[in-house]
Formats: sequence, structure tokens, C-alpha cells
Amino acid sequence: MKNKPKRIVLVALLFLGPILVVDTSIASSGVSLNSMATDSHSVVRPDSFADLVDAVGPAVVSITTRNSSASKKSPDGIRPSMPGDRRPVPGFQRNPEFEQFLHRFFGPGHTAPTPGPRQGRAQGSGFIIDPSGLVVTNHHVVARADEIEVVLADGRTLPARIQGHDPKTDIALLQIDSDEKFPFVRFGDSTKARVGDWVIAIGNPFGLGGTATTGIISARGRDINAGPYDDYIQIDAPINRGNSGGPLFDTSGLVIGVNTAIYSPSGGNVGIGFAVPAEQAEKIIAQLRDRGVVLRAWLGVHIQRVTPDLAESFGLDKSRGALVSKVEPDSPAENAGIVPGDIILGFDGNTVDRMKRLPRLVASATIGDKVGISIWRDGREITLYPVMQPTGNTSQIAAYSSQRDHGPLNLGLLLSALDHDTRQRYGIGADAAGILVEQVKPGSPAADKGLKRGDLIVQVERRPVDTPARMTELVHTAYQNNQKVVLLLIQRKDQQHFVTLRLA
Repeated sequence: MKNKPKRIVLVALLFLGPILVVDTSIASSGVSLNSMATDSHSVVRPDSFADLVDAVGPAVVSITTRNSSASKKSPDGIRPSMPGDRRPVPGFQRNPEFEQFLHRFFGPGHTAPTPGPRQGRAQGSGFIIDPSGLVVTNHHVVARADEIEVVLADGRTLPARIQGHDPKTDIALLQIDSDEKFPFVRFGDSTKARVGDWVIAIGNPFGLGGTATTGIISARGRDINAGPYDDYIQIDAPINRGNSGGPLFDTSGLVIGVNTAIYSPSGGNVGIGFAVPAEQAEKIIAQLRDRGVVLRAWLGVHIQRVTPDLAESFGLDKSRGALVSKVEPDSPAENAGIVPGDIILGFDGNTVDRMKRLPRLVASATIGDKVGISIWRDGREITLYPVMQPTGNTSQIAAYSSQRDHGPLNLGLLLSALDHDTRQRYGIGADAAGILVEQVKPGSPAADKGLKRGDLIVQVERRPVDTPARMTELVHTAYQNNQKVVLLLIQRKDQQHFVTLRLA
């Protein structure tokens, strides 16, 4: 018999078909675990987590999504990897089945194969972080949804909408449509969590509803080769399909992670799960809460791993840092004097011990700040100070959100900054300014006003724009100022004209 390939499975989507429900009564009994003694100290295992689960359980929810056709494209791609970084994680084998799974649900431009139009349903987990009903879950739980419902711990079902989502970290923020006050949980400090610490996962495995499991932290800083921001907490607490988006608690009842994926040869639990650390999730959630999208700082370098041979060639004592292979024109890196062949050893006071650490540090930097970067060049260490800018590459502004009548950024546009490639592809002259309309969603506010692929957005609210991120900021400002429409200056070929797009 052939061995089945091992795979990493994102554990949110449990598509529901006909099921047989067996009503059983399970008698539970308390189990007391004796303390374990060592020569130097004793480790006391908790007798029960019942009080903790009682306290935090009401804030954990199940999430049900529906989409009118399972053949719809996913609204966003998932965690693009750094160029050239396709190294397999030890023990994690890439295989066609896994790649097909990712492309089916998350790959940009890929359509999930289905037997035809039908009503698709899926389930996942989440947790409330604010009495107003803000719910944290995974992006892939809600990415394809036309309708979202949140099932509370008391069994009530309430509608919810997407407040914002970030496919690169697989975090989404929902808002329950209700005026009532909800029980909620708080984030803890995941940086203090150690390998061996007890953890509790609560979620909705296989659609069963509130289910608590326990285990320990098995490892920190796991990279499962999903993208540049991988920094997972590995746990052995059993999580399964439907657990995705649920909270990972420490023994104080604070959330230290968002359960996201499992490593499994069969799709079931084998004791290897992954959670996004709270320290990372909180930063993303704060931006989603404030503006609905995530703006990341941009350095403008292509990097590669420093192998032992490369370290020796550059006169470095050992393999460490990130080797700059290319610098983008007019980027913060170029403006600060960074050149190909530099090895980045530190960023804003943090050591860059390996290549994959740099993108995380850059992404968390504050836009507009001058950041000190330690560089190894010509056998000595120097410091350069780039001013961080927002990401200037393709940015999607709620282009495929199914929440048509919610959210300020639901304009129906897919936009790109004007770089050399886009200018060549669309025949745009070097003197043209603005941002490029790549796609217009049918039936969207942008489509209703006649915007077309190839149009340039020159101004938003009479202010020039040169990146999608800048447009996002201006549109959100207009929305927060209670404007009903946003004013755009559009250039089409040699003609310019103003249009207004409705925000709500």
C-alpha cells in the first residue's frame, strides 16, 4: 500500500452535505493529574480547565458562511512567498494535492472546480474581542462568502459582515449586526509564551459547536512556507476542520493565538497545529478595525538567504542576515543608499538572524519613520536610515467583497501602481501620473459610473494619488467624515473627467 502524502490543511472550511446526527449522552468525570517530580523541581499539572472554559466560552463563536456558487473565485490570494524562496520546510513536503488545495481556495486567478452552480456552505470558528460584537476569525473562513452568520454560545444566530481582512496573514475581522453588548475576551502577550506551556483551544470542529481541547506549545516561530510573514506557534492541542479562526488561550484565559492550520497526512488531527501569534494578529486587527485594510511598510529590496558559502565570500563570520540581490528604483532602500550585495544584519534595533525575519520586521514598521538598518558591506558594518513608505504594489480595494452594502471601500476596483511593467503593458507614457484600474467589478459603484480597465485615477478628493494605499487612506478619511460620495479625477487616453462614487 502506498503511503499517503503528508500535507498542511487550513482547518476552517467544512462544507456541509447530508449528515446523520446521532444523539448521545456522554457522562463526564473529573480526572486528577498527579504532579510530576524531577530532581530540581516539580511541575504541577492543572486538575481542571473547567473554570477557565466557563469564563471564556461565551465569547467563542461558530461561523457559518454561504456562497451562491461554489465556483466563485477567492477574493484574494494567500500569503505570497518571497521571490526565489521555495525551500521546503523540513518534514513538510509540497505535493500536487496540497498545491491544488491552495489554488482552489486561495490562489489569485484560480477558480475552484465545482460540479456547477449551487449553494455552498462552510463553517469555521471565531471569538469576540469587543462588546460591540467585533469577531476575529481567519480570512479563508469568510473569503468566499456571500452571507455570514455567527452562532453564539447560547445558540442564537446573528448576521455579520466583513469589517476587513488580510489574506497575507489570514486574519479577518467581522462585525455582528446587533446593538446588544456581547461577552468578549482579551489578547495576552504571546511573546512570553514558552515551549511547554499549557494552552487551550476552543472552536467548532466539524460543525459540532463549542469544543475545548488542551495541549502544550510544541515550538515557536514555525515557518510552513506559506509566505514571508510565517511565524506560527505550533501546538499539540487537537484542532480539526472547522477550528480555523478560533482562539488559543493561555492558562490565564488570555488569547495568545488564532488557530489557522494543521499538519496532517489525512486531513485529521495528528497533534501538529499552527496558530498566528497574538502579537502579530493584534497589529493586523488594529488596522482592520480602523481602516478596513492593512497598510504595510515597504523597503524595496529583493533578498536571498545567506548560505555558508556566501557568508565566506562576503567575509561574514557565519551564515546570518539577508542578502540584497536587487533594489527597486526610487524605493526607500535605494534612497537610503542600499545596493545589491549588501547584507542586512539588523532592522530598527532587531537582529536579522535569518532571511525570513526581515519581511516581518519591515511589515511591522511605522510608515513615515526613519529606521536604522545595519548593513554588512566591504568587510565592515555600517548603518543606513531609510524612511519607510507604504507598499506600492498591486492593492485590492474590496474588489470582490460580497458585502455589497457594507464598508467604505466597496468600490469594486482592482488597482495597481504605475511601474515600468504596467506602463509597457498598457502603453502608458512616462509622463502620466496616477494609479491604474486593472479590473472593475460588474454591478459595483465604479462600474455604475462607467470606469473601465485601463483608466487612470489621478486624484481622490482633489488630492493626487500614486499608490493604491494612498487612495485607500483618502477614501477612508472621506467615509469617516460621513461623506456619502468620494470625488475622483479620471484620465482616459488624453481626456480627464471627474466622477463621484457612492460610499454607502
